[in-house]
Amino acid sequence: MPEASAMPAVGEPAPDFTLHSTPDQTLSLSQLRGHPVVLAFYPADWSPVCGDQMALYNELMPEFRRFHATVIGISVDGPWCHAAFALDRKLHFPLLADFEPKGEVSRRYGVYQLPEGISERALFVIDAEGIVRWSYVSPSGINPGADGILEALEALSPTNGARS
Repeated sequence: MPEASAMPAVGEPAPDFTLHSTPDQTLSLSQLRGHPVVLAFYPADWSPVCGDQMALYNELMPEFRRFHATVIGISVDGPWCHAAFALDRKLHFPLLADFEPKGEVSRRYGVYQLPEGISERALFVIDAEGIVRWSYVSPSGINPGADGILEALEALSPTNGARS
């Protein structure tokens, strides 16, 4: 298993990846170029804090869409677990399975927790060119909310956050 990397710093390219979004479909970060991307790494489907965090992002989808941003959840759970979790929580954004090799993408982003074998609760806002523009790691038991994400997306806005 590869060693964990350091978190990509603001201003650095976001490491590209391809992960399963369903048992038979994949999604690559590079496919999303041209629009901002919010990566929300989280420890596990079905945990209370993770469920609340993903539900919050789901409720805020109109705000994220206002910035033309794509939200992606990533954990080490498998694609079948993600499918059941997304259906139960009525989520309208992809959950990607950093399942095999376990935590490979989390390691590349410097947010894999050993010995627990889970992703940290970490957020990254990536601009349309694939550059990290904001990141935040929250304690596992605390929902980081969305204020930081929305502020980072506003800072990327060509009108510099002017509300319409």
